Amino acid sequence: RFHITEMATQGKSESEVRDEVTEYYGKTLKTGDDLKTNACCCSPPPAYVKKLLVNVPEIIKDKFYGCGSPIPSDIQGLTILDLGSGSGRDCYVAAALVGAEGKIIGLDMTDEQLEVARKFAEGYCTAILKYPKSIMEYHKGFIETIQESTKLPDNSVDMVMSNCVINLSPNKPAVLEGAYKTLRQGGELYFSDVYCDRRLSKEIKEHKVLWGECLAGALYIEDFRQIARKVGFATPRVLKCEPMKVLNKELEEVLGEAKFFSIDYRCFKHDELEESEEDYGQVATYNGGIEGSTSAYQFDVDYRFVKGKPMLVSGNVATILTKTRLAKFFTVQGDRTTHYGSFSTQPVPPQAQTSSSASSGGGCC
Repeated sequence: RFHITEMATQGKSESEVRDEVTEYYGKTLKTGDDLKTNACCCSPPPAYVKKLLVNVPEIIKDKFYGCGSPIPSDIQGLTILDLGSGSGRDCYVAAALVGAEGKIIGLDMTDEQLEVARKFAEGYCTAILKYPKSIMEYHKGFIETIQESTKLPDNSVDMVMSNCVINLSPNKPAVLEGAYKTLRQGGELYFSDVYCDRRLSKEIKEHKVLWGECLAGALYIEDFRQIARKVGFATPRVLKCEPMKVLNKELEEVLGEAKFFSIDYRCFKHDELEESEEDYGQVATYNGGIEGSTSAYQFDVDYRFVKGKPMLVSGNVATILTKTRLAKFFTVQGDRTTHYGSFSTQPVPPQAQTSSSASSGGGCC
């Protein structure tokens, strides 16, 4: 039987992987044009992010290597930690969204990237955003040792985000465990990353370029779910899943039949979340108010809430919609007094509920 703890030691040592990733992102890559695959290329960001990117310095955008857009719009006043913050692009966008009362903390191990991120932080916050002072700070360190690297105590941040970085870590369980500990009750790990439909061979894991291109370190999707649940994230939720193409003949031959996906996950921390989706007859209604979600809110691949339309939800979703930052945007009726069995992953309006059996979660993945 394969154990998730083995993933940290397969292939090269942790220090070897870190050294190669640091060299790749600090010296080998100058801009996104130097990438050898499209793994670190993402689909266009949502409109509210595009609007804010206009004011972000060009060099920061040029040295951005993410695979998604893990920045929700409803983050006003939050304290946010960005794992593997790189040139700081996502931090700069998030700084504009959280407002002057929020705080953005970047963590990266690459000097060259940190230098770029720090260079414009104060001017961006005070001159562009008109805040009284900078709300961004950047720390050098490893995402496997969050508390040691940032000096953040447990239960101290509202959100942890990351963009195509956790796959670069040689010890992913340590990253997820550190993120869980750092989050407050009701907090969220909201991130994009590269995943695979299988466990990769030792040959692939030891391929220097494939590590740097975010492919050799990609977790098997089911292994990620196991790790997330083990550290405390009861129900990892897929927000978006897109198939990836390598577009490099030489590297495609090394990878063989392995298929890769760019997935946006959201994982909430709350003691009342269960490991399975259960039916308590609860109903949620989106009241509007989230930027970019005027008429409907896409909670994950299974739940799309149309404004004003009641929707049957699982006990876990009801907990998230009443006991996290999302509570101010939703009205939830019902409690957990009566249990009606397993909840279908295909939510329906209350009047149209059927007794169809539950299917496995995960959307397109």
